[in-house]
Amino acid sequence: MTKTEAHDETRIQSRLQSRLQVQAAAAVCEDKKGQDTRILELDPIDSGLSDFFLVTSASNDRQAIAIADEIEARLKREFGVYAHSVEGRRKGDWILLDYVDFVVHVFLAERRAFYDIERLRKSARPVTPTEFDAELKAALAEKTRTARKKVSAKTKPAAEKPAVEVKPKRTAKKAAAKKSATKTVPRKRAATKK
Repeated sequence: MTKTEAHDETRIQSRLQSRLQVQAAAAVCEDKKGQDTRILELDPIDSGLSDFFLVTSASNDRQAIAIADEIEARLKREFGVYAHSVEGRRKGDWILLDYVDFVVHVFLAERRAFYDIERLRKSARPVTPTEFDAELKAALAEKTRTARKKVSAKTKPAAEKPAVEVKPKRTAKKAAAKKSATKTVPRKRAATKK
């Protein structure tokens, strides 16, 4: 595998891991009765900022804090990741959890309408958690197919592999003859005068 292929494979693995984490966070939003949960897949131009935004609404500040707390706990428990930074937890009207590859926004409904992040990120592709789940399953299936192709290519049946040239064994007489022919005679040391 070349360096470029290894880098691409690492990038794909990282993106897939981010998708799994976003999916887990979206599941928490659904479990905690978050409203109108959306995943915004950011345009590659914006991906310097992040790959995904997860946006959900809560009906009150206590629910917003409960959603944010549960997202942090689940991602820590299942993936061993912590938010790089957390903003707005005290007020609870807009809580931002920054996981670098994705950012979670938990809004009160009126704050979400005021800031309208979905409109600000017009280039982003909005996806519902259900659509996102289907895309993730398709990506995992493709990854599995690719891995299986690599393994099957490495373990071809013996009939498909090229024949290996087998050298005949040397007989004992030939080996002895060759050994005696290659023996060297030790050199005599020159006598040194005292």
